[in-house]
Amino acid sequence: MNLSFEQLKSMVVFAQVIEQGNLSAAAKHIGISRASVSYHLKKLESQLGVKLLNRSTRAIALTETGMAYYQSCRIIAEQATTANLQIENLKNEPEGSLKITCPVNVGLQIVVPALNGFRRLYPKIDLDVMLTDEVVNIMQEGIDLAIRGAPLADSGLQAAKLSTLPTCLCGAPDYLAKRGRPTTPAELEQHDWVIYKLTAGAIKLRKGSRSYSVAVKGSISTNNAAARTAFIEGGHGLGRVPLYDAWPKIQAGSLERVMDDYQLNDIEVYGVFPPGSAGSKKLRVLIDFLKDYFSKFDRQALITSAVDA
Repeated sequence: MNLSFEQLKSMVVFAQVIEQGNLSAAAKHIGISRASVSYHLKKLESQLGVKLLNRSTRAIALTETGMAYYQSCRIIAEQATTANLQIENLKNEPEGSLKITCPVNVGLQIVVPALNGFRRLYPKIDLDVMLTDEVVNIMQEGIDLAIRGAPLADSGLQAAKLSTLPTCLCGAPDYLAKRGRPTTPAELEQHDWVIYKLTAGAIKLRKGSRSYSVAVKGSISTNNAAARTAFIEGGHGLGRVPLYDAWPKIQAGSLERVMDDYQLNDIEVYGVFPPGSAGSKKLRVLIDFLKDYFSKFDRQALITSAVDA
């Protein structure tokens, strides 16, 4: 069977349907209509004389034949992407577009200022920045880089560690004057907390060789890091806050650190990206730039810790 250019396109469309999980997401990712995606699938099955997908109104599932065929289509699509990346990397100056997502608070305080500098260095790279505290589906949304404060969970993606950000326990001066300053893990459990819903419900502490887990409770919870800090400043309870966020407020007197003789878990910051994108020059220069930019917050944390000590 001779392979036509049209069938080659249909094979790439088929691979994207499987990667994205449905026809609509594949259409959005490729930039064609859903009807065109459906047309390519039907034509491919007709040309091959086999059924590749079992489709219902809510889901698609590969047939046994479709699974084997998908593996070949995936390789073809990846090779085409690699070829484009090789051409991109031959250019003297990186260019193109990058779609980035990251949490709101770290985005406004660190990432957006970093991207201001990055854009001045690489003016031919267009940026599409999505700030959200929700975990975005990278493949379905066409994200080039997602900045996340957790280790990589999905083995289908790749990741580069950008930074390690220390955290501290904080409270507002008024709250601490009214409720007292805790000095032990047991006393922490008697306090009100501003709950950050995107992290675990317990605070982990270490001192020497001993570890502690403190169950926290409170009447205010939020999924937004900036809102969490604002509620803590408002005197509604204690909270665990990244040091980069807390330190200016500590200097201004609106927050005070508590139990800084105990160690807390750091926040590991990763740049997560789709498989096969690691060779992209524009993505590589962005990741290297962010690593360097984040490193100044690591240095600031060391200086801060030394001053506090």
